[in-house]
Amino acid sequence: MSPRPSTAFAVLSALLAVVPAGQALAQTAKPGEVTTALSISGLYQFDTDLDQGGDFNWSGVQASASITRQFTPEFAAGLTLRYDYQDWKFDRPAAFGGTAPWSNLSTPLIGLNLSYALSPEWRLGLNPAVEWSGESGADAGESLSYGAVLSATRIFSPDLVFGVGAGVFRQIDETKVFPFLVVNWKITDRLRLGNPLPAGPAGGAGLELAYAFDDRWELGGGGSYRSYRFRLKDDGPVPDGIGENRFFPLFARLTYHFDRATRADLYAAAFVNGKLTVARADGSDLTNDEYKTAPALGLTLSHRF
Repeated sequence: MSPRPSTAFAVLSALLAVVPAGQALAQTAKPGEVTTALSISGLYQFDTDLDQGGDFNWSGVQASASITRQFTPEFAAGLTLRYDYQDWKFDRPAAFGGTAPWSNLSTPLIGLNLSYALSPEWRLGLNPAVEWSGESGADAGESLSYGAVLSATRIFSPDLVFGVGAGVFRQIDETKVFPFLVVNWKITDRLRLGNPLPAGPAGGAGLELAYAFDDRWELGGGGSYRSYRFRLKDDGPVPDGIGENRFFPLFARLTYHFDRATRADLYAAAFVNGKLTVARADGSDLTNDEYKTAPALGLTLSHRF
């Protein structure tokens, strides 16, 4: 299936991956048709207290591009390129010895999007991806994460697409497996239930309920689970260690459609049940700390050709 324009909640979870968040409602591109999508996102998470003392905040930017070609009525293939950058600021984090465990993080990603229609109703998706997730100065070879997402969806009607998927990713030194639901349900002409996130190394696609006031404005809300692992630099407090940020993002989204191809998404979010972890180079846990509910704001601009 051709990817729908990104809902761009990536900005709120910062290190997304590769599977288009929603599935088009019973729509298939014509053979030879090429779809290109571009987006840029920015995020700021406000100062948030750590349970054991101290606080932190971070800001990030993400740029992504994808291109998909429908080769035959049954088969489509595409390429996704993405780059994420985050700037973290810590203030006296007691659990980490009063020293910032990391500072600047970057994550380039390359992914393939493959889709095959077994019948007019059934589709299979395979989305392998490779990313390098690490602090600035970390060894790129030791920052590698790779894996794939497999999904199967069924078109029940022009208004309902439902399916299941599973992701398997090797995140630096740890293998993670997660199932998820694929949903795109046009409940009414204005109300829709769908997936706000791409599924990828950080987790599943989540769920979002959205209401369209008219052709221009839309309001949505939802949540998911995110988990990110990244290699630390070799001259930091934990040389060649591994950092991790896990949380449940809950969000509200206000979208304005400039036209059928261009949109802006404004997000207000709360990251709940968050936890930061630092492990040694061999993957054994060194220390961790949970953090209070973290408020965040994000903005994404996206265009589809």
